[in-house]
Amino acid sequence: MAWSADRLDVRAFAQAGVHLQVDDPLNRFERLCSEQHGMADQASVQRVRWRAQGELRPSASGGSPAVWLHLQADTVMALTCQRCLGPVDVSLTVDRWFRFVADEATASAEDDDCEEDVLALEPRPSLYELLEDELLMELPLVPMHETCPEPVIMRVADSAVAAADDEPERKNPFAELARLKK
Repeated sequence: MAWSADRLDVRAFAQAGVHLQVDDPLNRFERLCSEQHGMADQASVQRVRWRAQGELRPSASGGSPAVWLHLQADTVMALTCQRCLGPVDVSLTVDRWFRFVADEATASAEDDDCEEDVLALEPRPSLYELLEDELLMELPLVPMHETCPEPVIMRVADSAVAAADDEPERKNPFAELARLKK
């Protein structure tokens, strides 16, 4: 059976005990691609390697088995270093388990009481959207080089730059008015 990552029947996927292993171009993930350091032409070359594995586990309540999905992914993205504003390669890795329940109401009710992520079987989830969400959450808040390739000039701390920025002292306009008043 061919499995569609766009609308996956997670229950049938888990019952079959199969896995998907995919190597997609980064530009397949539009929102993630928008975080790139101005290198849109590189997004077709960069890859996102991911794997999804379905599993049925015995239910705690003794009913029908619980549907689980294990999602793993890794990629390297060029982000903007917040220190030097140049590109910095950042590795992103996802390794998450999701438990699936019948509907959104059940997922919402159970999500607060358990540690795992709980999602609804219907509507059928898009693994691409789920994976992209997980990769976006892995982005660092402040991407930076460990040591920037070019020395960064700090305007306030560098006295040579501060001296060059000094403007000639301006006259106080109120002092000039006081002189005219006399």
